[in-house]
Amino acid sequence: MDVVSEVLQKSQEESSKYKPITVEKHIDLEYDVASLLVYDFNQFNAQYFERDANGYLLDLARDNTQLLINQLWELPTERVEEAIVAKLPLPKTVLPRAKPVPKPKELTKWEQFAKEKGIQKKKKSKLSWDDQLQKWVPLFGFKRSQAEKEKNWVLEVPQNADPTEDQFAKKTVSKSENVAKNELQRLRNIAKRRNIKIPRVGLTNPEVASAKDLQAAVTVAKASTASLGKFQDRLPKEKEATGVTTITPGASKKRKLPPVSGDVEKKQNLDVVESILNKRPKFDVEKSVSKQIQTKLDLTETIQDRVKGGRKNQIRNKASKKPKGSKGQRAGGKIGAGRKRR
Repeated sequence: MDVVSEVLQKSQEESSKYKPITVEKHIDLEYDVASLLVYDFNQFNAQYFERDANGYLLDLARDNTQLLINQLWELPTERVEEAIVAKLPLPKTVLPRAKPVPKPKELTKWEQFAKEKGIQKKKKSKLSWDDQLQKWVPLFGFKRSQAEKEKNWVLEVPQNADPTEDQFAKKTVSKSENVAKNELQRLRNIAKRRNIKIPRVGLTNPEVASAKDLQAAVTVAKASTASLGKFQDRLPKEKEATGVTTITPGASKKRKLPPVSGDVEKKQNLDVVESILNKRPKFDVEKSVSKQIQTKLDLTETIQDRVKGGRKNQIRNKASKKPKGSKGQRAGGKIGAGRKRR
């Protein structure tokens, strides 16, 4: 009996550590289970909050979380890949978005046609039965090309065609043209989905193309040379098309930065304001002292050069002065015979 009482006592002590799952509230809470949100309209106890703020808030959060979990356990469940999940109802609370709702993608021509005609996409097998060869042929790959050679080992020459023309080469060229046409249409669908305007390059239809399209086609064609249009002549009143930098070879493209969240933008603005308000001039002692010493040395050298230059000028002036002669005239204005030379 002592062992049983000890076990019961231990279990009671362990159970006392955990609170019960039932929580009593004076006013029922309002739940938004889809958003995992609970509204508690009960009165806030200011006395308990003043005594122990952290403990009171922890108990309040625990009780409300327990009530929300109780509501989740009452929802219908289903099994998805060996896991039991609950079916959440529709949300009641409208939460604001940080970014605008993304626009739905535009349908391609084929998707729009299939939607109008009610054509549904079906999963195709990799093999198809060929009645002529009487075997299963893959839809793509080298075995498909081998099957085509076996099937089309001979081709009929049309009535109005040149009998010497190679029909196999003609078929290969037409197939490559169809592939290029499909690829061009795929790229146009991508440009249409991303709202990118593509000018009509190459051969343009003047009945369909506008003046803006023709101008864009000329600009792109001139920039498609080896020198990127540097040595191309221009007409007297010709203007370059605008908005075609994405498809013009060699054009400078400005990279658009990704959108910044509200918190990051707020932090960047606060950093700029703080750097402006707390801006202090940086004073480098060593740099200022060395600059002052260099200024004094330059001034000393300048003075020494001036002193040396002044002395040299005085010596030159003394050497250049000569006694003035009377030009052979004596006082009184009489002209003498002068000194007799031997």
